[in-house]
Amino acid sequence: MTSTITLVMAREPLPSGLSVFLAGPTPGRRTPVASWRPAAARALAAQWQGDRLLTVLSPESRHGERADRYETQVDWETDARAAATAVLFWIPRDMQTLPGMTTNVEFGLDVASGRAVLGCPPDCPNPERNRYLAYVARRHGVPVLSTLHDTVAAALTLVSARAPR
Repeated sequence: MTSTITLVMAREPLPSGLSVFLAGPTPGRRTPVASWRPAAARALAAQWQGDRLLTVLSPESRHGERADRYETQVDWETDARAAATAVLFWIPRDMQTLPGMTTNVEFGLDVASGRAVLGCPPDCPNPERNRYLAYVARRHGVPVLSTLHDTVAAALTLVSARAPR
């Protein structure tokens, strides 16, 4: 990542300043698949034009280390989403490997915050399972995108609009 981008992983201290939280399904241990978050972080680094530091907040653990308690992870994610300048939801829904049940709840909590963007790739295994989220997003004026590139761009537009001058 460039010098104006930094990555903070699960349970690491949350810095102040501009940030994007990467919300969406996390690969599990029982059905391991590649995470979408490294591609999202690279896209944020490539598209970020600001001269200020942007922090990318990932709920995935550095080196795969698990939280000592479930609540520790949930609390960090809740605090990180609340602190984020923008919350980027990317939901490549696959009911077998990336069901995203927790993501549904998080989106419901954040949809009216003015900080959310929603990305739902139409070519994911179960795009019909994103239909309700997309409908609710549009009702709340949340941008709904179909590519990771465009979802990142929408999140950075929010960051730029919310950045103190």
